[in-house]
Amino acid sequence: MSVPADPRVQWAPDQRRTARKAVVAASLGNALEWFDIIIYAFMAPVISRLFFPELDSTVGLIVTFGLFGVSYLIRPLGAVVIGNYGDRRGRKAALTMTILLMTVGTAMMAFAPTYATIGVAAPLIIVLSRLLQGFSAGGEFGSATAFMTENAPDRKAFYASWQVATQGASMFMAATAGFLLNTLIDQQTLDAGAWRLPFVFGLMIGPVGLWIRMHMDDTPEFQQAEKVDSPLLATFRTHMLRVLTGAACVGVATMSVYLITYLPTFAQRNLGLPPWSGYAGAIVAGLIALIGSPFVGMLADRVGQTRIMLTAACVGLVIAYPMFWLLTTAPTVATLIVAEIILGTLMALYFAPLPSLLAAMYPVAIRTTGMSLAYNIGVTLLGGFAPTVLAWLVTYSLQAPSYYYMGVAVVSIIGLVTARRVFDMP
Repeated sequence: MSVPADPRVQWAPDQRRTARKAVVAASLGNALEWFDIIIYAFMAPVISRLFFPELDSTVGLIVTFGLFGVSYLIRPLGAVVIGNYGDRRGRKAALTMTILLMTVGTAMMAFAPTYATIGVAAPLIIVLSRLLQGFSAGGEFGSATAFMTENAPDRKAFYASWQVATQGASMFMAATAGFLLNTLIDQQTLDAGAWRLPFVFGLMIGPVGLWIRMHMDDTPEFQQAEKVDSPLLATFRTHMLRVLTGAACVGVATMSVYLITYLPTFAQRNLGLPPWSGYAGAIVAGLIALIGSPFVGMLADRVGQTRIMLTAACVGLVIAYPMFWLLTTAPTVATLIVAEIILGTLMALYFAPLPSLLAAMYPVAIRTTGMSLAYNIGVTLLGGFAPTVLAWLVTYSLQAPSYYYMGVAVVSIIGLVTARRVFDMP
């Protein structure tokens, strides 16, 4: 359990250096994962044109977002395999594996031939790339969070919050790339190959992150903990209620991210706003998550994670409908940016305490397995297919995103209440 920071605790200089290095090592892989995920969503209209030209524009977009969601189908498998591996062989071994797989998947996306070049094989390459990255990402969150929290003797919520700050940085970079590509480059140049530039940029993170992770030692908590023969079997036998509770708690966090990444497409196709407007709002949302998450993490170390998260979830539940009502009845760049700011703030408040909350719910021996399963079940069921479903539902009602968000918020509130009352989470 994360407890309020004790000012009397004295860290040795080497402990503080190790904790900071753990943040860097874990965050670089996280940045690569989320940059590629977010830039794919931002580039969905372009990918739809280049890889599904035979389809109607709306159907092509739905299929493109469907491929975005396909990677989530394999995430639970990655959580099982890599999480179990991390509990048996160590956090460092699992993190090295995930960043290597992510780099290969990103390279496939960056250099994939289009439909005009190789026909139907082109979208198949995209599918394989998304599956490979989804498998890798299935083990990334649990391994990276365990690595961060187990290297920190104290202030675990603060150090774990850098998981979310990294996602904010990735969102900021991906939105900036989308903004520049859609304002400085014409569609012909974009379709001719400029759309690949963000993926190539993201690819550069991989070798640096791999080198840093290979030069880190494993966590003291893992080295000292008693191991179990089968972390996966132990998780299924005795901790499944924790896994399901954790999955429910993930809901608002993952929905906030994917709603932010969906809004640029929504603004352009359904509200008639200029293409750059949604990216401008996402840039602001990314900055809010990047800057705000560590402060929320520090607050969580003092007052507890669930108090902050419950407040954010309840605010989101109440504000979602009026926010989208205003956005759809008065669709201006200003209202869109305000919506993105609100979502970015809710993301930071809710998501920043989540990694340390999940880490506190599981014993060391099955921590990466339990966290990986909880996180990826929650992401897959509550967030991963949100852009696909919303691209379809908004053809019937422009308020569909608010209904979806409110439903997920109710699930997360139930999960948080269970975490507090059943598992005594602060």
